[in-house]
Amino acid sequence: MSPTTVAREHANRLAIDGGEPVRTAPLPWELPGAHWIGAEELELVERVVRARSPFRFYGPDLQHMVDTLESEWCSTFGHRHALGVSCGTAALSIAVSALGLGPGDEVLVPGYLWVSCVSAVVRAGAIPRLVDIDDTFTLDPEDLVRKIGPHTRAVLMVHMSGAPGHVQEVARICREKGLRLIEDCAQTAGASSHGQPVGTFGDIAIFSFQLNKNMTSGDGGLITSNDDELFRRIVALHDLGYPRNAQGRLDTSDEDCQLWGVGARMSELAGAMALAQLRKLPKITGAMRDSKWRIRNALSDIPGLSFRTIPDPAGDSGPFLIMMLPDEATAKRFIECVRAEGISGPPGSLACVTMREWGMHWYSNIPSLVHKRSNSRDGFPWTHPANAFGADYDYSAGALPHCDALHARSALIAIASTLTDADVEDIILAVRKVARVVLG
Repeated sequence: MSPTTVAREHANRLAIDGGEPVRTAPLPWELPGAHWIGAEELELVERVVRARSPFRFYGPDLQHMVDTLESEWCSTFGHRHALGVSCGTAALSIAVSALGLGPGDEVLVPGYLWVSCVSAVVRAGAIPRLVDIDDTFTLDPEDLVRKIGPHTRAVLMVHMSGAPGHVQEVARICREKGLRLIEDCAQTAGASSHGQPVGTFGDIAIFSFQLNKNMTSGDGGLITSNDDELFRRIVALHDLGYPRNAQGRLDTSDEDCQLWGVGARMSELAGAMALAQLRKLPKITGAMRDSKWRIRNALSDIPGLSFRTIPDPAGDSGPFLIMMLPDEATAKRFIECVRAEGISGPPGSLACVTMREWGMHWYSNIPSLVHKRSNSRDGFPWTHPANAFGADYDYSAGALPHCDALHARSALIAIASTLTDADVEDIILAVRKVARVVLG
């Protein structure tokens, strides 16, 4: 840092105590792909509109946007099959159904996840079982092995907050135990682990293109698989339960593929947006990764401040910087002070938060899970006789010791995909300035 920056770090009282804040302008919104929407998206969407053909399977002048998205995705990341869908939540439900999971089955899920992960399991009639996380903020392989039981059929590996954890180890365990592996890559499009793209380690992977994600079509998502027969089920389930013929019409003649679909097709308009964003994804993730690691490296010498373990920094997609503080009270005070220094986004943004403020990303903050709520009057799936094995499963705070500890004492700064050098320097300065007082 320059002598002027060093002087600013040491000279001022903290803004929360009446000193001068590091900055007064808000940081950019933490919406990675949205900042890159421009002429390319407009051009492709306009082609669909002018062709009057927004439905992917037939129309007067198909532009094949979703087909092209799927093809380019496979060629970019090495998947055998890819399918555009309406959203990541639907993708998860389709993945669970494609594997035939239901009553009598349990799916192992991490404590740091998103509500859609457990929703997919519960709505299929299966039972989620919680697995602790390690300092990667993803599945702890050791606890995973401990939790595998006679009813375990599948594992959901959630690559949370932009970076994969010990996915190779989790995949190895699943192979050895004969378990299916679903990768939730909703927050990690463009990430990899030691050169291998996320989504290529398990049986099925899902991606999300919702507004908060690395690339966006507003809403939308993708399902990938290298298994031909499994993908055939995925295609039918994402539609109306049946395959389609060459003319794009439903084909009910195949007795081996007569299922119950969810109508989660991706439109050509969403496909056009996602296609343009996919072509920009390396630049989007590259910008976030560069900013994040500049900040992290500049803060690495601060006593009392540690960071999430990322086994392969080169494969990090970069949207979040996760920090660990000594205890919950310190984490709360630390983030209040950092926000007071101007490290915050526009109104409604979650650019700088404690993990206590991170909502349903934590198992114990999902009321429908904690209280075993049901969509039906009979309490299904918790009351199903085949699920009696899960009657004593506890989903309230305290179920996962390490996860709970990280929930209490961790904090997060969102890394926008358009941070300037000045923004990066302000974040570094503010954190160092606060740390000198709060952690000194």
